[in-house]
Amino acid sequence: MGRAAGAIRSRLRDLRYPVLGVGLFLALWWAGSLCYGSFILPSPREACAALWRLTLTGAVGKAALVTAWRALGGFAIAALLGSGIGILAGLRPALAQTLRPVTAMLLGIPPIAWIVLAMLWFGTTGLTPVFTVVVTALPIVFAVAVEGARTRDRGLEDMARSFGTPPLMLFLDVRLPHLLSYLFPGWVTALALSWKVAVMAELLASTDGIGASMALARINLDTADALAWVIVLLVMLLAVELLVLEPLQRRMEPWRDVAASA
Repeated sequence: MGRAAGAIRSRLRDLRYPVLGVGLFLALWWAGSLCYGSFILPSPREACAALWRLTLTGAVGKAALVTAWRALGGFAIAALLGSGIGILAGLRPALAQTLRPVTAMLLGIPPIAWIVLAMLWFGTTGLTPVFTVVVTALPIVFAVAVEGARTRDRGLEDMARSFGTPPLMLFLDVRLPHLLSYLFPGWVTALALSWKVAVMAELLASTDGIGASMALARINLDTADALAWVIVLLVMLLAVELLVLEPLQRRMEPWRDVAASA
């Protein structure tokens, strides 16, 4: 009981500065609204009122589900392919050297260029955002996976083999923790980029989703609605990161909590 209370107090202390940062951001937002007026920058209250109105009409739930499916689907494909191929390339230097120019080219092409190509190939279908997310996020995951596999501790692996460690245990207890220390930051970065790219693709090449709703708000010159959709996007991104990725990282990398408490 005492340990649980201590963990809760520690968690609350950790939240002090994030809450302070959010409060400062809201204060600056409110000040900007007073300076420039509601048409240019609606206040947080006006944006929340627009968000509530859109929620009651059912528009938020429908658009959020469409965008989440596209962003998370594209991210899942990119994470699986990028992690698998990247780890294999990190273990095989020749393959890494072969794929390095391709990765550099993919990283150098801006997402807007992929969106234009996807519009020509797939039209205004849901494949355009998914394809754009995959080709944008995959090289990021691939790069961190290669680095994680390349920098593994070979001495530690040799020591584990000398004690007759089974291959599966060698991978789970020796290689995987090191790989995850590289993969999780890459996944988080790719996930954040996936939301941005999916919404951008929807704004330019889709008739549904959060991006299409923001395009409609732009046409109607409704800045409050546009900010409301931005809030929806931020809430979804934070929910996935805090409720899925962070607990998963804490479960698969318990040594981080031990190091932090020490």
